[in-house]
Amino acid sequence: MGWLWAIIVGFVLGLIAKAIIPGKQHSPLWLTTIFGILGAIVGNAVARAAGVDATSGIDWTRHIFQLIAAVVIVLLGDMAYMATLGRNKHRT
Repeated sequence: MGWLWAIIVGFVLGLIAKAIIPGKQHSPLWLTTIFGILGAIVGNAVARAAGVDATSGIDWTRHIFQLIAAVVIVLLGDMAYMATLGRNKHRT
């Protein structure tokens, strides 16, 4: 069940990150989900380092860290994806 939860959270984080980033992102949905999963992992690590990984109730601070990490990873990942597409178009 842990993997399914990670995929769902990654999917939601990726979509929210895409909605926050201005302009159009071209990465496919499966890649956005992977970026969201990575954002959740990085956000959890940052929250743990900041000492806010386990609080009573809803961990809003941890979720904010996850969302910020997801936005950064989706932005950078989409730029890398578009750069890769551009290089592949020039090869043919």
